[in-house]
Amino acid sequence: MNKRHTRLFALISTGIAVVVFLGLTVDSHRQFPKLTNSENITDSVIRGQNIWHANNCINCHTMLGEGAYYAPDLTKITQHRGTPYLTAFLKDPSQFYDEKRHRRLMPTPKVNDQEIADLIAFMDWVSKVDNQGWPPRPIMVSGGSLPGTDLSVAQQSARSGTAEGTNMPPGAVPVTSANDPIALGEALFRSVSPACTACHSTAPGVNLAGPTLADITAQAKLVIASPDYKGKAKTAEEFIHESIVEPSAYLHPGAMYSANGVSFMPTTYATDLKPEQIDQLVAYLASFK
Repeated sequence: MNKRHTRLFALISTGIAVVVFLGLTVDSHRQFPKLTNSENITDSVIRGQNIWHANNCINCHTMLGEGAYYAPDLTKITQHRGTPYLTAFLKDPSQFYDEKRHRRLMPTPKVNDQEIADLIAFMDWVSKVDNQGWPPRPIMVSGGSLPGTDLSVAQQSARSGTAEGTNMPPGAVPVTSANDPIALGEALFRSVSPACTACHSTAPGVNLAGPTLADITAQAKLVIASPDYKGKAKTAEEFIHESIVEPSAYLHPGAMYSANGVSFMPTTYATDLKPEQIDQLVAYLASFK
């Protein structure tokens, strides 16, 4: 290849690269309205964005990859938590996390009911932006974490597994087959939308947005035997099933789990999951002895 050929090759290659770049740019701009969820930008969303900036939420939280990493990422928070939970939390964060026990450092925001609704509208709009799967997983903050980690002491213990080296919740029955309902239930526990792991821990004593499920079988038996229980379950398995499909049948004590007699847990699992999938989740959770 002589100099003339080299020059032609460079010019043609540059031309092709420019054409491809311009084509991709035009195609990106064509998709921006859909990708950015712009058709759903309402006055409430705009007001919520202004409240977000006025309260400097970005100084602690991350959204769409921007902001600080001191507090949880809120890109998909409305899908992980839901409006009732977020409304109650924003009214009084101290009901959800105690500063001494959980290292709750979030101040109580000075916002009224309308401003809370606008802020949630803004975060819900953000959650529906097509961000190519970001964040890859819910980013949670819990109290009592070990230095240099984002896991609490109990979570560290659970992650270390049993004496046999398995990575399982304490007391869970080992899984030996990929077709085992317990194995399928564990996969659902981590993959359903919203993921159970976004709100529940399987480590003893670690309560997130929902109570820990580490001892759910024992707790279910105690609840059923209690005179305060008004549900229909007669066994631990039936109680777990009822809790999935009808969360408000029994309200776990604590202001952080329900408000006005309604559980913060989503009610969509009853319709979004097949009956056999719910049974698999029950089998997995009931294996926590």
